[in-house]
Amino acid sequence: MKDAELLQRKNDHLDIVLDPERARSRTRAGFERFRFEHCALPELDLDRIDLGTTLFGKPLKAPLLISSMTGGAERALIINRHLAQAAQALGLAMGVGSQRIAIESDANVGLDHSLREIAPDVPLLANLGAAQLKGRRGCDYARRAVEMIDADALIVHLNPLQEAVQNGGDRDWRGVLDAIEQIAGALDVPLIAKEVGAGLSVGVARRLVDAGVAMLDVAGAGGTSWAAVEGERATEPHQRAVAMAFADWGIPTAEAVRDIRRALPTTPLIASGGIADGIDAAKALALGADLAGQAAATLAGATDSSEAVIRHFRVVIDQLRIACFCTGSADLAALKRAPLLDREGRD
Repeated sequence: MKDAELLQRKNDHLDIVLDPERARSRTRAGFERFRFEHCALPELDLDRIDLGTTLFGKPLKAPLLISSMTGGAERALIINRHLAQAAQALGLAMGVGSQRIAIESDANVGLDHSLREIAPDVPLLANLGAAQLKGRRGCDYARRAVEMIDADALIVHLNPLQEAVQNGGDRDWRGVLDAIEQIAGALDVPLIAKEVGAGLSVGVARRLVDAGVAMLDVAGAGGTSWAAVEGERATEPHQRAVAMAFADWGIPTAEAVRDIRRALPTTPLIASGGIADGIDAAKALALGADLAGQAAATLAGATDSSEAVIRHFRVVIDQLRIACFCTGSADLAALKRAPLLDREGRD
């Protein structure tokens, strides 16, 4: 695919995702099913609740990941700078969008060492699609993606549904798991496997961990539907009809987090996909996630300014802090033990 076509596709993606009615999954993320047992006597100082954690040896002030989606070169440059500035200011982790364009063309879309200069103290996560890692170029691509931004880890995103309904998408996924295993053994940084809106099953999670993946991002159904995004991009009725049929496809985020945590109790886990606010983030942590990620919710602010991104995440952080307060949780470890009931009152 030509560089111009890739850039236009990314621009199309950004335009559609910025209009949530066009991109939203028809499936809910599942957090509405759960509610915390309210603690009317927390015996805590709200301002002293500790939301701190670590990721790959670096401290975070809150268990949040800013997940990015890049558009065309100029907009992506602005977005990445604003997100990095916000991540540094708030002490949050940041994952960049796919670096394929930056590797295959002269357009680095803001994905270079300047990003690390903006955010020297927080975890930065590189990102490549799984389909780009097959074959001889796989390890080279992976190393270049990490070196490009001095990343602390590499995200490999798994998007078979999107590729299947996308015009010109990567249809041959044979050998992807072997490529992931090879790269996990070759890289000097940890590998994260991430879905992009359809969720990870327990079976796939096990295979990824057995292949050497260090962390999983369930990226479940309930947020952006990439099948719907590709349906919106479709220029032919046939392609649109095929894609839109899958707008409700996938494993809800809350379900994926709960099931994978039960099956893999020690595997580091990120919950993303339909995390609407700090209460959803708290529920995700109580269900077993170590971090909660947001992508589409940050984009409108990221196209404007770093201050807009900071304002957004300060709201999320305050919501998460109050959720801890009202469950009697002095820190994240206590929040994970807080009673979380489903809507029928069962544990």
